[in-house]
Amino acid sequence: MLTKRIIPCLDVRDGRVVKGVNFGGLRDVSSPLDLAARYSRCGADELVFYDITASAEGRGIFTGILRETAENVFIPLTVGGGIGSVADFDRVLKCGADKVSVNSGAIKDPSIIKKAAKLYGNQCVVLSADVRRVDGRFTIFARGGRDNTGIDAIEWIRRGAEDGAGEIVVNSMDTDGVRGGFDLEMLDAVCRAVSVPVIASGGAGCIQDFITLFKSVPGVDAGLAASIFHFGEVDISDLKRAMRDAGIPARISDAGGGDGGEEVAEREAAAAAEDKKAGQLPGKKQIHRNGVRK
Repeated sequence: MLTKRIIPCLDVRDGRVVKGVNFGGLRDVSSPLDLAARYSRCGADELVFYDITASAEGRGIFTGILRETAENVFIPLTVGGGIGSVADFDRVLKCGADKVSVNSGAIKDPSIIKKAAKLYGNQCVVLSADVRRVDGRFTIFARGGRDNTGIDAIEWIRRGAEDGAGEIVVNSMDTDGVRGGFDLEMLDAVCRAVSVPVIASGGAGCIQDFITLFKSVPGVDAGLAASIFHFGEVDISDLKRAMRDAGIPARISDAGGGDGGEEVAEREAAAAAEDKKAGQLPGKKQIHRNGVRK
């Protein structure tokens, strides 16, 4: 059985990590550089970086802060926000991202998924869906949850997977920031509709919520959360040990314990230095640096 992944999420606005409830009421948390470096050390499997106002403001993602973040992260990095064209995919990948998450841009131009998958490979294309119940129906919202598109979420996600998205992030707007647990009903519906990996986002409040997620909806591949990790309410190492004790496969850091991970960090820093000497971005595999899949 594949290990279940734990993924912290950095929602970035004006160069700072923020967090709210139900996609609103945002408050400042910390520097994305500091949090990214911390999560890279403490046992996170991947990291997600969202420029959460890029689409609403009609601009591209801030590449400066992204490039700095990528240079300090030695785990897979998924980046989203303001992705509206294949050129945006190219720009973000060249800044150091491993995967690109597209949301509102795919709603505006659904062909972007197929085009990007053809150029960079399915593994680089992530479809992120902001979903809320409207009259009892799972419905897609756009522009950071601001606009009700009226699109049926399950059909939209199914189409995205068929067009080449290699992974789906399901952001439940109903449970976002509420800390009452993941939206199991919504996630089960998505997992039944697609065969690609599904990442659950929205609702985590404690370790038990992750245990319940993976036990109740075994088709979910990863759990994504923000504030409970940012504010130290849940330690990723403790979470993974609890998962293992519950019979849920998880990658346990060989450095062990909390936010330390000094041994791992030292090895990764040495690897990063070697990458720089070789002309690569730190810790990244050269699979798409030149704009095409290799």
